[in-house]
Amino acid sequence: MTKMLQCISPIDGSVYAERPVLSPDEARAGVARAMAAQKAWAARPLDERIALVRKGVERLGEINDEVTTEMAWQMGRPVRYGGEFGGVNERASYMAEIAHDGLADILLEDSAEFRRFIRREPHGVVLVIAPWNYPYMTAINTVVPALIAGNAVVLKHATQTLLVGERMAQCFHEAGVPEDVFQNVFLDHDTTEALIAEGRFGFINFTGSVGAGARIERAAAGTFTGLGLELGGKDPGYVMDDADLDAAVATLMDAAMYNAGQCCCGIERIYVHESLFDRFIAGAVAFAKAYKLGNPLDQETTIGPMASKRFADLVRKQIADAVAAGATAHVPTFAEDDGGTYLTPQVLTDVTHDMDVMREESFGPVVGIMKVKDDEQALALMNDSQYGLTVSLWTQDAARAEALGQRLDTGTVFMNRADYLDPGLCWTGCKSTGRGGSLSILGYYNLTRPKSYHLKKVTK
Repeated sequence: MTKMLQCISPIDGSVYAERPVLSPDEARAGVARAMAAQKAWAARPLDERIALVRKGVERLGEINDEVTTEMAWQMGRPVRYGGEFGGVNERASYMAEIAHDGLADILLEDSAEFRRFIRREPHGVVLVIAPWNYPYMTAINTVVPALIAGNAVVLKHATQTLLVGERMAQCFHEAGVPEDVFQNVFLDHDTTEALIAEGRFGFINFTGSVGAGARIERAAAGTFTGLGLELGGKDPGYVMDDADLDAAVATLMDAAMYNAGQCCCGIERIYVHESLFDRFIAGAVAFAKAYKLGNPLDQETTIGPMASKRFADLVRKQIADAVAAGATAHVPTFAEDDGGTYLTPQVLTDVTHDMDVMREESFGPVVGIMKVKDDEQALALMNDSQYGLTVSLWTQDAARAEALGQRLDTGTVFMNRADYLDPGLCWTGCKSTGRGGSLSILGYYNLTRPKSYHLKKVTK
């Protein structure tokens, strides 16, 4: 009997979509086709690859309204926010614009005697394992530069967003990218791990949990396959004594609650200087109480359900355990909170780092807020985490933020903003958040390998 993958909609618990998984032999055959097609794709002129990829992204934009509604059904984000095409287009356009620089030869010498240079070569077949929380933007981070660099791409999307990979493949194929060069596949975990263990990919990019990342590393052990891993996060915000308080409240709370808190670089813990603490809490609680929880298909809904009851249950447990240990929950339960996927956004104070809500990834609409006396105390608390993706510093003093940023264990330091990917900067993390990096010129370096050419023009 063929195994089926099912997307259970967080809106009403119905089966929104289902697809049969490929058998191991079918999956191997698909990867073999990608490998066979990759050389001809890489041989096409760079400008031609760029144009075809741009056209695929443009086609995706043309169906944005349709995919926005599909996303609401699949993972719960309110349709009022208009989907992800703005971010997709920004990232794809930037990576297309810098492709010539990112893939340019590094010329050391071109004399009468020698021509010496380093060239960027595609890995071959790149496997992209994408998450459900920002299903188009996270996938596009790798799909676009990988294709432009001359790789073939095999995309395995999360079961929760089962239709996203199909939509992307449809648009890129309609634009002229060969079907074997960009494949969307439905795989179970065992087949995925088997393909990785067999060394069938030149590079693997994964965004997801720490546990799943560890499984991928174990599967790849001994194959020497390159890995890009973006795993868990517990990103902090720090509001200094000279911060613009209103801006800090609005930005940090939006970063904590947007997408029902299901953001890779969402703010999950906040440290506020004691001089601003009471006013920050008042603003944060008012911000959370103002959300309209409800069906994401309703234009009035500002916060939708979490993607699955399992995820919501974890957040509820973190909140309940924290309150039992002495934390204060400031937001009364909303009438729309059904004990399932629909969850009240919550602000917690009187929290400590002994509580899971301040240490373990929540990935939901809850934020713990602590009072600090100075930069040193805030620094120690921000670094007291197994994760390191982003931090958000709030101050009028850029030099102060940069000096503090140098001492923070993180991939990105923000000042006076949060929860944003600048495609010109490398998206990377440290510690249990993972390794590697996407976007920026370094994204091209990670999706290619260097090949050195030492050409002696004379024989004497």
